[in-house]
Amino acid sequence: MTQSAEQQLKDQMRTAMRRLAQSVTIISSSNGRERFAMAATAVNSLSTEPPSLLVCVNRSAAMHGPLSEGNDFCVNILGREQEELSVACGGKLRGEDRFSAGNWAISDAGTPYLNDAQASLLCSQDGAIDYGTHTIFIGRIKEIRNTAEIDPLIYLDGAYTTSAAMETA
Repeated sequence: MTQSAEQQLKDQMRTAMRRLAQSVTIISSSNGRERFAMAATAVNSLSTEPPSLLVCVNRSAAMHGPLSEGNDFCVNILGREQEELSVACGGKLRGEDRFSAGNWAISDAGTPYLNDAQASLLCSQDGAIDYGTHTIFIGRIKEIRNTAEIDPLIYLDGAYTTSAAMETA
């Protein structure tokens, strides 16, 4: 494939992925000395036997270091009212400053999680696969904290949105 054709394929992929609505999450972790948080949409369930999920993290992200060391992590599924927190953890703030916003708590295992997220899935590492510019980290779910309300923050076509309530017949 020529360089021009490869670039065209990358551009077409970016355009296609803008059509894939994803719930916005914040991945959080700690190495025992520092806390880390990053906004992410590249998260998906993997299996219920065992309960597990996967997160894809670019090797250039600060989060990659603690995850590649095997540290536990949490996938915090954000609600509609947490857009500013996503922006903060998506690049507006750096390092520990990302924890200046939001209602953060620490699990018994020392993993930071959002107390008021739609759901917080606390995970231990259960594998990693390098692929291209990213690493796919597998998390075995150890604990889940759900809120009663379901009103997720969604990212679509480069912007935040939310889901429309389903009408009952």
